Amino acid sequence: MATKAAKTKFVYFFGNGKAEGNGTMKDLLGGKGAGLAEMTNAGVPVPAGFTITTDTCRSYYANNRKIPAGLDAEIKIHLAKLEKAMGKKFGDPKNPLLVSVRSGSKFSMPGMMDTILNLGLNDVTVQGMAKGTENDRFAYDSYRRFIHMYSNVVLDIEKDIFEKALTAKKAEVGVKLDTELSTDHLKALIVTYKEIVRREAKTDFPQDPMSQLTGARDAVFRSWNNDRAIYYRKMNDISDSLGTAVNVQAMVFGNMGDDSGTGVGFTRNPSTGENVFYGEYLTNAQGEDVVAGVRTPQPISKLEKEMPAVFKQLHGITKRLEKHYRDIQDFEFTIEKGKLFMLQTRNGKRTAAAAIRIAVEMVKEGVISKEEAVMRVAPAQLDQLLHPIIDPKAQVTLLAKGLPASPGAASGKCVFTAEEAVRWAEEMDEQVILVREETCPDDIHGMEVAQGILTARGGMTSHAAVVARGMGKCCVAGCEDIHILEDGKSFKVKDKVFKEGDWITLDGGTGRLLEGKVATIDAELSGDFGVFMTWADAYRTLKVRSNSDIPRDAIKAREFGAEGIGLCRTEHMFFAEDRLPLMQAMILAKDEAGRREALAKLLPMQQADFKGLFDSMKGFPVTIRLLDPPLHEFLPKREELMVEIAKLEVTNPNAPEMAEKKKLLARVQELHELNPMLGLRGCRLGITYPEITEMQIRAIAEATAACIAEGNKVIPEIMIPLVGNVKELKDQKTLAEKVLAEVMKEKGNKFKYMIGTMIELPRAAVTADEIATEAEFFSFGTNDLTQTTLGFSRDDAGKFTKVYMDKKIFDKDPFQTLDTVGVGQLIKMAVEKGKATRPGIKLGICGEHGGDPASVVFCHNAGLAYVSCSPYRVPIARLAAAQAAIEAKASQKGAKKTAKKTVKKAAKKKR
Repeated sequence: MATKAAKTKFVYFFGNGKAEGNGTMKDLLGGKGAGLAEMTNAGVPVPAGFTITTDTCRSYYANNRKIPAGLDAEIKIHLAKLEKAMGKKFGDPKNPLLVSVRSGSKFSMPGMMDTILNLGLNDVTVQGMAKGTENDRFAYDSYRRFIHMYSNVVLDIEKDIFEKALTAKKAEVGVKLDTELSTDHLKALIVTYKEIVRREAKTDFPQDPMSQLTGARDAVFRSWNNDRAIYYRKMNDISDSLGTAVNVQAMVFGNMGDDSGTGVGFTRNPSTGENVFYGEYLTNAQGEDVVAGVRTPQPISKLEKEMPAVFKQLHGITKRLEKHYRDIQDFEFTIEKGKLFMLQTRNGKRTAAAAIRIAVEMVKEGVISKEEAVMRVAPAQLDQLLHPIIDPKAQVTLLAKGLPASPGAASGKCVFTAEEAVRWAEEMDEQVILVREETCPDDIHGMEVAQGILTARGGMTSHAAVVARGMGKCCVAGCEDIHILEDGKSFKVKDKVFKEGDWITLDGGTGRLLEGKVATIDAELSGDFGVFMTWADAYRTLKVRSNSDIPRDAIKAREFGAEGIGLCRTEHMFFAEDRLPLMQAMILAKDEAGRREALAKLLPMQQADFKGLFDSMKGFPVTIRLLDPPLHEFLPKREELMVEIAKLEVTNPNAPEMAEKKKLLARVQELHELNPMLGLRGCRLGITYPEITEMQIRAIAEATAACIAEGNKVIPEIMIPLVGNVKELKDQKTLAEKVLAEVMKEKGNKFKYMIGTMIELPRAAVTADEIATEAEFFSFGTNDLTQTTLGFSRDDAGKFTKVYMDKKIFDKDPFQTLDTVGVGQLIKMAVEKGKATRPGIKLGICGEHGGDPASVVFCHNAGLAYVSCSPYRVPIARLAAAQAAIEAKASQKGAKKTAKKTVKKAAKKKR
């Protein structure tokens, strides 16, 4: 006989000390619904209600915004239960039951979705409520609030229209506060509100309570996909597929007089983590009054004097909730005529500083383990601790928003070229913000002295973003609302023009461009931070290195816990003011002899650079990538030279610099490539001009010998870039070994070294077994590997990445979070092939993905030995690596348990 399919349950009840759900059912009931069920079961005073599941929301969207069959009938059954629990009837003219309708997803999304209070009121029930409570003003104030809220959320009428009507009424009768309006004033306002509805919605305000409820329910489902909710989910990496639950709960009223009130609070301070009872409340108010700032709330400590018994009960309940959930709780409460009701509890949002302090203190209190503490802090949160931030007390004027490319906050005077940045900063001792359409390697000296960088174009992995993060400088990239004007010394945003020397402020953590000079405060690293990171390091197996090019960055990386340098980009050393002319002389030389002459002058500079890095790392490994970018990047731009020559031909054709500029243009034309990212760069440069490789290897070898002579331990890792064929690597390796042997003979000492390559081309990944015959290590250059696998230019992909994400083609920007399905598969293939040829091969990653928490998890699971990232992302990578190790261990444990259960079941069947 066929079994009958189980009927889908859409609605779960809670009330009278018993709930159908519990706190573990966040996937189905959402965080709010699960919390209400858990509190009910724990005997906490919670107004009765029911939760419509997240499954219902998913069904609603899957069926073209239609509710599933049977939902309305199930709601009516649970509404009857609610009426019985509260002793009131929904829509009853004498004793009406009123409800709130609230959203509630699995993960907290405060303020992102919609809420409606006082639902069930109409022209008749408001009279019954007034009579039953013997408080006309309270009843009509509740009705006025309901029309306002319902019309905005369900009927989509702008709330400002109602706010203006309210303000006009207060002005008309000569009062300042809502609470000063009389019953007659409120009745008149209700008439006005209903006229607004008729005018704006072309319909009368709904009077049937059941129609009100279904309208509110569907509006909350719709709010899952409003713009702010979608943006919040993107920002916090929350899946769009989860859906929201809808919580329908009996109303309790904080606006029934001075013995009533409403408030929100935390069991600990969410800003600092201090173990103090923290929150705000208002007497004679409803919940939205606290949030809306209509009146100034009182600190929760004052409630102890106003209502001591209620305060004691509230403090006791919230402490019990914190102990139960073993985490800081964010709670909402209402006091109705001296009786306390809890409306919500959830794990509280907190700053990074608070998260670390709370985690450390809860371990000391014996509430959680060290392992749990490490899992409590989101790695990306640590960014808040490592950079200056906008002073929360500062008044700001927002001009525009771009991409939060590098965190921190900085104020400075606008400058528009790297040269002007240097002049203003060094000669005039001014703080500057470098404003560019987009930056290029030529701008490095200006970026170095600037407080922050603002670009009109570019993405999260643009030149400006990557270099700024490496320097620990604030950067807002791709700020498309700014337009740099033709004079090149001003930009326009909206209707305002900012000229060279005008103050602006950048908030790199949020991507905000702010007007004027705004106060910032330094983020502080507390003793708790050191304790917490020591715990994290004990769990991780993945090493964390830094992408650092100069000793200052290397020292900062070590302060943040880096265990070596995973990428030193030697090209950045050539852009310094004293080196660029020598580099250009090498490029412009007619023959090898001329190139060698210029390179000989660069040699001692490179040697000093490398020795500085070795000294800074104090024995930790240093991976040095040989010259990678195309040579034209060291020369002036072709278009700029052509303009300069054209101007000279008009103004001064016999100028002495004319011949030099034409010569320079001719060489730039020779080097010009249609697709330079796939042109003469990387190992191709060293193969074409072996003298460049020789100079760099000699500088590395001499720096190593000098350090060893001083008694310091150094094992340089020499990385050949952009290898796609093992023969390319063999060519460069043979040359490197020859120079290394020469230097060791000259200096009279031998030292160890490693030669490896970057895997940044699909062919390199596919032939990794061949490449491993020559390479002692692989470092995955995921910036280029992503470009060459996806066929996207990282500097241009920003033009369509947002569209791709909006259309769900991408879940995440592949230049920020590793594309594990495509690029990740190539990495896994290269790992397997490399290990098959050379079992002890060292494997790491040095693209910007090395500092992205989700990508670090992938690297751990793929079996890499280390990740490397910008110095200021090192703590983030350390924590992400620890969490990846803990999660992998838990997953293995779960798999073993499942396997044991399967074996037991099989054994039972045999018996």
